[in-house]
Amino acid sequence: MMKTFIKKQPPGRLIAMGFAMVILIGTCLLLTPWSVRQGVTVKPVDALFSATSAVCVTGLVTIDTADHFTVFGQAIMGLLIQIGGLGVSSVGVGLVIAAGKKVSFKSRTMAKEALNVDNYKGVVKLVKAVLCMTLGFELAGALLSFLVFSRDYPFLHAVGISVFHSVASFNNAGLDILGGLQNLIPYGDDMFLNIVTSALVIVGGIGFPVILDVARNRSFKKLTLHSKVVLVTSGGLLLSGTLLLKLTDHLTWMQAFFHSMSARTAGFSTCSLGEFSNAGLFVIMILMFIGASSGSTGGGVKTSTFFVLLQAIRSEFSKRRTGAFHRSIPRENVFRAGMLVITSMALVCIGTFLMCVLAPQFDFVQIMFEVVSAFSTAGLSTGITPELGFAAKVVLILIMFTGRLGVMTMVTIWVTRPERQTRYTEESVMIG
Repeated sequence: MMKTFIKKQPPGRLIAMGFAMVILIGTCLLLTPWSVRQGVTVKPVDALFSATSAVCVTGLVTIDTADHFTVFGQAIMGLLIQIGGLGVSSVGVGLVIAAGKKVSFKSRTMAKEALNVDNYKGVVKLVKAVLCMTLGFELAGALLSFLVFSRDYPFLHAVGISVFHSVASFNNAGLDILGGLQNLIPYGDDMFLNIVTSALVIVGGIGFPVILDVARNRSFKKLTLHSKVVLVTSGGLLLSGTLLLKLTDHLTWMQAFFHSMSARTAGFSTCSLGEFSNAGLFVIMILMFIGASSGSTGGGVKTSTFFVLLQAIRSEFSKRRTGAFHRSIPRENVFRAGMLVITSMALVCIGTFLMCVLAPQFDFVQIMFEVVSAFSTAGLSTGITPELGFAAKVVLILIMFTGRLGVMTMVTIWVTRPERQTRYTEESVMIG
């Protein structure tokens, strides 16, 4: 009976159910005596928040991971980050492949939806490549991070921190196990760790299809339009974000670069965001809202969406067809990009309103920053998350879940009615 029920569900709904199931299992595991340190109490809502933050690769926390969870609990958090970053369906297909069994059409469909690719061709090969790339980048990141952490911690502890940090970085999670809710502030001046972390975040954020395209072609001219858009937009946002943060706050160039990079869904910080100016926080909010790229481990409305809207605005003023790099962009893409941004802004507005009602003791900028961070699965915080009440935490949990799955997916997963065949006469309305 359960098998029949699953077969009848659309891919989007199954993916949402899969994420929810992993979060609930993770919550239960984090509440076990093996996960919680002696003398520490972890409330169910805090365990749920931590599990959601890990699976949704966000990085927001209400309790410190290292101070409240044992090595077992920290390993559970790392595993949840890995599953959340790769996607439940991708992990499921990977396990089927590892078991030597044939991947069903339903599993291929879910993997296609999760990786945001246009067709079924080569989906299984893409999943294999994604898993291999992830393992390779994370292993390299762990080895390089160990060179830094081994100076301050015993061998086994340094290994654990290095592996966790590499997994969190590549999956754009922003969680850490250094303790004291300090994130990477103790290593703000460590150029090597800053570069290693930035490299992992950037590679994880541009998306698996782009990584494969670059590895296959190794020439910008030969890349697909999507890859060109992602690379150009990511580079432009990274550069402009660095310059703006340098102008708005008293940061070093490395700090400005790191936070411009991290704001695009990574969630790591090398200095206290509570000390940033409102202008600096606004810059970071914009970068968080745009987010990473399609098919990546990051969130936000995505770089390609931002690029398509910019090109649509440009074409409206220049009276030319929307496009770039000698290619035209379909009107359907422009419409979908507009819908995504509008619905995302609506979610942020609703979330901000609810948080203002539930946590009136905090400033509006702090609340909006937290909501945008949760939606974009960025994980950066001005420091108010641990002080939130039960209801406010639940609101952020729902926003993180929606942000990870995609607001358009959440809107449409419950709509299964076929498209109406009726067509009405068109009539214009005045715009602007």
